Amino acid sequence: MHYLVSVIDDTTGAAKPEEMAAIDEFNERLQANGHWVYANGLAEPGTATVIDGRGEEPVFTDGPYLESKEYLAGFWIIEAPDLDVALRLAAEGSKACNRKVEVRPTASE
Repeated sequence: MHYLVSVIDDTTGAAKPEEMAAIDEFNERLQANGHWVYANGLAEPGTATVIDGRGEEPVFTDGPYLESKEYLAGFWIIEAPDLDVALRLAAEGSKACNRKVEVRPTASE
């Protein structure tokens, strides 16, 4: 089963070099143990564009969808046999990146 592990940040700076090294090491362990699907960081929220295409013409709005102290800074998509394994891996990812994470199963395979 696939799980989305969202990295939640409340700082204004990018990951420190020692955090990036820990993240790289965690990524290597995910790959070596067959849990890796994909991962990436995201640009800061001010670079976002919200699009509402539900009307006749799409509406484009600069900035994040929600104004919040916390924001989505990056993510992992992992493969795990069950939620317990996904939670254990997410805890390791949280420690590696020094940020809170949220785990959610994907809706379909």
